[in-house]
Amino acid sequence: MSTLFLVATPIGNLKDFSPRAVEVLNSVDYIACEDTRTSSKLLQAYQINKPTFSFHQHNEHKKVDYLTDLLMSGSQVALITDAGMPGISDPGFLASRAAHQKGIPVVVIPGPDAATTALAGSGLPCDRYVFEGFLPHKKGRQKRLKELAEEERTIILYESPNRLIKLLRELGEYFGKERLAAVCRELTKTYEEITRAPLSDLQQNYENRDSVKGEIVVIIAGKKYSE
Repeated sequence: MSTLFLVATPIGNLKDFSPRAVEVLNSVDYIACEDTRTSSKLLQAYQINKPTFSFHQHNEHKKVDYLTDLLMSGSQVALITDAGMPGISDPGFLASRAAHQKGIPVVVIPGPDAATTALAGSGLPCDRYVFEGFLPHKKGRQKRLKELAEEERTIILYESPNRLIKLLRELGEYFGKERLAAVCRELTKTYEEITRAPLSDLQQNYENRDSVKGEIVVIIAGKKYSE
């Protein structure tokens, strides 16, 4: 029977790829990639030679039918993202949903993801947390910030380098400048950095830098947390 494999990929360090993930990718007929150019580096590093096709936020609805047609015809298909777990802040969930709707088994090959890696390294409570991904850029952003300011669980946000300072300013405004948080940047890569401090200090830290680069996760303590 055909199976859709959701395969987690390294978030930075290619050595984090699991032997089981390599075995699965070598066994399938096709690999759906968020970006075939990015994925080619990983596949080449592990000498995986399988047909690939793109599956990303700009073509996911069109490619869902293609992917399910492959599965229904008897092909084994794996879905990978540029980094981390398929379905987390990418359209992978559409593929998983479509497979379930067609009665096709879905198997997850676990691995690293930036959200829980940052959470574990932040030194903030990990027992209860809420993952928000990227906040809305415009519509609904202020409302969501107000709601999250009352959240008692640890909060996980994704942000781009060029919008980090704006985010830290907004968090200080809505959450209070003394709310403890951590900015986790370039996780598992050469210049990995976790900076943990009150929001006001984090804002000042990054405003004083010439530039901010890399993939970023921001972890914020819940409303009632104190040290």
